[in-house]
Amino acid sequence: MAENQNVEYKESWRDEYLKWICGFANAQGGTIYIGFRDDGSIVGVKNAKKLLEDIPNKIQTGLGIVAEVNMHTTTDGLDYIEIKTEPSSFPISYHGEYHYRSGATKQQLTGIALSEFIMRKTGFQWEDVTVDNLSVDDLDEESFKIFRREALKSGRMKSSELNVSNAELLSKLHLISDGRLKRSAILLFYSDPQIIQNGSYVKIGKFGGGADLQYQDVMDTSLITVADRIIDLIYLKYLKAKITYEHDRRVEIYPYAREAVREAIYNAIAHNCYMFGTPIQIRIEDREMIISNRCILPDGWTSETLMEPHDSIPYNPDIANVFYRMGYIESWGRGIQKICDECIALGADLPTYEVLGNGIRLHFNALQSALIDQSKVPKYHGDTLDDTLDDTLANAIIASLTQNPTLTQKELAQNAKVSLASIKRTMKILSDSGRIARVGGRRFGHWEVNS
Repeated sequence: MAENQNVEYKESWRDEYLKWICGFANAQGGTIYIGFRDDGSIVGVKNAKKLLEDIPNKIQTGLGIVAEVNMHTTTDGLDYIEIKTEPSSFPISYHGEYHYRSGATKQQLTGIALSEFIMRKTGFQWEDVTVDNLSVDDLDEESFKIFRREALKSGRMKSSELNVSNAELLSKLHLISDGRLKRSAILLFYSDPQIIQNGSYVKIGKFGGGADLQYQDVMDTSLITVADRIIDLIYLKYLKAKITYEHDRRVEIYPYAREAVREAIYNAIAHNCYMFGTPIQIRIEDREMIISNRCILPDGWTSETLMEPHDSIPYNPDIANVFYRMGYIESWGRGIQKICDECIALGADLPTYEVLGNGIRLHFNALQSALIDQSKVPKYHGDTLDDTLDDTLANAIIASLTQNPTLTQKELAQNAKVSLASIKRTMKILSDSGRIARVGGRRFGHWEVNS
């Protein structure tokens, strides 16, 4: 039998192998065979009886655990030692170091990996840590309105459960501990969640290919507000629908299944490992969309496991519960199946998952028949345009005003990286057609977007 996550071979005993036993105890358990080459062939040990006495004592003294140590003899008269280590329910250290068995290797845990390991072993979550400098009154009222609206619409909470104070609601959602807000409450309901952890936001970028970033958005408000707005922003500003007609009915086909993208983004937000301080990233190209986030998968899980039927094991149980109550995610491990079903219904390829260390990427391939042939799109030159509406720019303007109604035309031009004249011309057409309207004066007014 070859070495694997549960088996290790050593030709002779050295005290440093206590690190390997420590690694097995902190992982899934395993067995070390002393008197074996790496290929699994037996060479035996000469001092087996002495090792049978020494090794258990060294394990007890160095690690504080008891392992099963046995001596065996082959038919050829070769003695070897078998050390069986059970998985420990609490963290085991060796001289202050924490080791972990991963695959056929031993790793010393440090930094974030060590923090996550200790919290997991002690039944504690990063999101459970309480925050001292913020109270319920500091939270964003709009986020509470969104939650109440979506939870009632989903049917997963009753109006009687929602018609309570914000503090009572947070208590029902287990977002308060000992009278203090948890980190999960801040991420979900505070307007600037980076106050507790840098990188707690979502960024979206439109790429022409390679490193050609054309435009981008950073959504750095509460996770609930981000989830409420992000799908409309992507489909209004970042994607183009191919328009066809069936009889006299206009049909819009987007290159990516909306419900699949929605499920994937909500999964990324709910299950992201925020303590890494890395934002969730959504890279959009004409032919591919990539959603990336940090994650720590359950032991033994791979990208293949994700595509198979599996249990629901949320990394952030509190955040996942809030998203479930809002109808944003499922609770039976069906989310990925739902993503695949939506892609099949659209006629697109199945998405693929890629696990890279502590990162995970979801790749969507665009529906080829929904891609727009740019060679057939009319070419415009500069700002000498007629009254034909540029749908891409119009959608970008509408998306930006939906997110921030107080933007000026100059700011819109800077965001879209077009001339001010193009913005003015497009906004005039939108205003004349009733799709946007100015409310108030130039200095203190704002824009309204009409559906």
